[in-house]
Amino acid sequence: MSELSYMDKLLDKVEVEWIDLATLTKDRFWIMPATPKFDENEKIPYITSKNIRGGNIDFEKTKRISQSDYLNLSRNRPILTGDILISMIGTIGEVARVKKTDLDFYGQNMYLIRLNEELINSDYFLHFFDSPSIKNHFNSVKNNSGQGYLKANDIEKLQIPIPPLNIQAEIVRILDTFTELNTELTAELVARKQQYNYYREQLLTFEEGEVKWTPLGDLAENLDSKRKPITSGLRDAGSIPYYGASGIVDYVKDYIFDGDYLLVSEDGANLTARNTPIAFSISGKNWVNNHAHVLKFETYAERRYVEYYLNSIDLTPYISGAAQPKLNQKNLNSIKIPSPSLKEKERIVTTLGTFDALTTSFTEGLPREIALRQQQYEYYRELLLSFAKAEVADHD
Repeated sequence: MSELSYMDKLLDKVEVEWIDLATLTKDRFWIMPATPKFDENEKIPYITSKNIRGGNIDFEKTKRISQSDYLNLSRNRPILTGDILISMIGTIGEVARVKKTDLDFYGQNMYLIRLNEELINSDYFLHFFDSPSIKNHFNSVKNNSGQGYLKANDIEKLQIPIPPLNIQAEIVRILDTFTELNTELTAELVARKQQYNYYREQLLTFEEGEVKWTPLGDLAENLDSKRKPITSGLRDAGSIPYYGASGIVDYVKDYIFDGDYLLVSEDGANLTARNTPIAFSISGKNWVNNHAHVLKFETYAERRYVEYYLNSIDLTPYISGAAQPKLNQKNLNSIKIPSPSLKEKERIVTTLGTFDALTTSFTEGLPREIALRQQQYEYYRELLLSFAKAEVADHD
């Protein structure tokens, strides 16, 4: 039996009652803003709604309060293992289930619900709460109010489809299969990125006197003079990529370059933040504005080798400007590049290329596999949680 026919059979003639969330809870309350004394030397995390993400609580960037303040705040309204927190202000409608390892902590601007598991499976609730119908509901609340703010009624009157508990459990089992696979793939991606960074450091680190060091200006032809920036209002839409400092920013009708090039960020915060690579290879017809240097190399190996090297080193000594970081052409050309033999460069490029594709490619690597599994999860989630009813209840 195929998976789809199995699910058709699973949901066939299932009686589903739509019940408001207030009825499904044993307890619920809004954790209101408080004014404890914050001290980074204290140990108890004090979270806000921005710390609730993807079913978990992010404790990385939290203020800290004392044990006595924590006990005072939580005395009448404790947060318990298994409780579900919902963000109320800012990015609204995000949920997190409190794990045993999360305690102790407190916070503000969150709605806490304690589900009655004789009526609803908490995992089923979390899958349903992550569905587009709920996201759309909260977006409408946000748009109607003009700000990111939920009222208690926006949550308590929310209607949730409640099939029998055994059906809820089976839906959870199916959906968890996909989320667990994605968790495994994500862990694999993290491990491969660490491996990639290790080999990149090993392969691109040379002892003094081991190789010749050559200024980048002697290795590549700089084509910056041929760049032509076009303001967005004057661009003719087309299929040719229009590149800026960090990649494609638009598609245009015409091109000024045709071939294989290395683009290097000339300005922008990413030069210091390094959230994305500052050097990236492009091929084919393209247009480049004045925010990226254009370098042409004699061979594929030379280009890719320099790309990997520039993305691995600290460029701070070559960057001018604090508020507006800039890597000008003179400083770029002066960067010393270790130059082993062409054969060794080819070996390094082949090795790093394998890791690069595995960890960054959306056509063949782990990111592609993760994206496909996420799409698969979302498809089955909609299939399994789409029960016929009237529209999701509007807020007051």
